[in-house]
Amino acid sequence: MKGFIEFIREQGVVGLSVGFILGGAVSKVVASLVNDVINPVLGLIMGAAGGLQNAQLMIGGAEIHIGNFISAIIDFLIIGAIVYYGIRGLKLDNLDKKKS
Repeated sequence: MKGFIEFIREQGVVGLSVGFILGGAVSKVVASLVNDVINPVLGLIMGAAGGLQNAQLMIGGAEIHIGNFISAIIDFLIIGAIVYYGIRGLKLDNLDKKKS
């Protein structure tokens, strides 16, 4: 048991698990922001009735539903920006460098 506890302390498993849980929570907040705030505004701009979820392109006789895809891209960009600026802001980008 002592070896296991040392492994957790050395490898930062607790910090990793806390980060994983917080990442899930941030993902839900960002999804709500995109679906409830950004998509309706973009839907109005693009002329899609009912918000961005219903946006589609007509190519010939085919309907291409692009609303969900655009929402997923917006989610990815916002989460990526939060992670990038969060790590840079907390100066966590230097943690993995080897000690001299």
